[in-house]
Amino acid sequence: MKKNPNSCRWSELPMDMLRQVLERLSVLDLHRAKIVCSSWYLCSKQTVRQKSGSPLLMLSPEEGGCVLYNPDEDRVYKTTKSEFSGYRFLGSSGKWFLVVDSRSKLYIIDLFSEERIDLPPLESIKDGLYSVERLGDRVFMVRLVKNYSGVLVQAVEDLRGVLWVDDKSGEYVVVWQFESNGFLGFCKKGDDHYREITTCIGVRRELQGLCHMVLKGYSLYVLTSRKYIRQLDLSGQDGFKDVSEKHSIAVTTSGEALYVRSKAYETSTLERLRTFHVFKRDPKDLDPSTKDTRLVELDSLGDEALFLDLGVTVKADHSLGVEPNSIYFTLGDRIHHNKVPCMDICVYNHGTKNIKRFHGLSKLNVKDAQWFLPR
Repeated sequence: MKKNPNSCRWSELPMDMLRQVLERLSVLDLHRAKIVCSSWYLCSKQTVRQKSGSPLLMLSPEEGGCVLYNPDEDRVYKTTKSEFSGYRFLGSSGKWFLVVDSRSKLYIIDLFSEERIDLPPLESIKDGLYSVERLGDRVFMVRLVKNYSGVLVQAVEDLRGVLWVDDKSGEYVVVWQFESNGFLGFCKKGDDHYREITTCIGVRRELQGLCHMVLKGYSLYVLTSRKYIRQLDLSGQDGFKDVSEKHSIAVTTSGEALYVRSKAYETSTLERLRTFHVFKRDPKDLDPSTKDTRLVELDSLGDEALFLDLGVTVKADHSLGVEPNSIYFTLGDRIHHNKVPCMDICVYNHGTKNIKRFHGLSKLNVKDAQWFLPR
């Protein structure tokens, strides 16, 4: 087919004209426009940095579906039903989300495009102490391979997970766990099955169990039942390496170890208050018998902001709406069947102890929410 010489090439639009177009787009359409071509991507980075990089909230209303909330604009953006219908969001990394669908299949999806990465089925986990057998679309049987009396039936609602994606290389890591079970499953790009990380059997006592986990690159940080920190290196070709001498559960930009405690309570005026305490390990008080140190409370996060949903800190940037010495929070417990989650979407200033909430969300009946940082 012969090309029309008068046809317009979108990639060759004058920069000034393209800038005017991009600046008029909503935050959702802007991120979609960035993937049209390389020239549009570069223009978006140079001209609309604040709109394209500020923290956003992914919300899951009770009536179903998903919506985006931009705190800077105090505006909710609705997504089409076909995009996220039937998905449950487990974790995020930039614009990428780890989701499970109504048939208990895991995917990685790009929030602003139609790109989707299919992940291995949950029952593909092998070469470990546990086996997973599918009993239906939403139910699985988990058993110890060497002890058939240890059988537990688990629902997909019990599943939680974390995700890391490198936008430049396309590499990714996925880690998931059935709640109240003794192992983690993980895979990397190119894997056709999951490998197992046991959290109890064969693990020294202080590092057993799992209360919370954070994934940063190929490093997995696990808060154990005894409130110790276990660090695992997942970069190897033959599984993982336990490198627990380096502690963390929320990871700073420099890799420093943080441990965060939060408490909510009601006042006499029925106002909800929340406090946060941030700790790090004291290297001056190393216990050689356990590789552990005592906790020292931090007065300040400095010029960084802590996103508890992601388990990491980022450099504060006023042009992006990222406030320094602040903690971005959504809820206290993401395992819905375990207990009622404490939904409290806010930004906590660690210096002034003041809390900022978002009145634009008051009309939404939200059952879940997650902060994420689009790139």
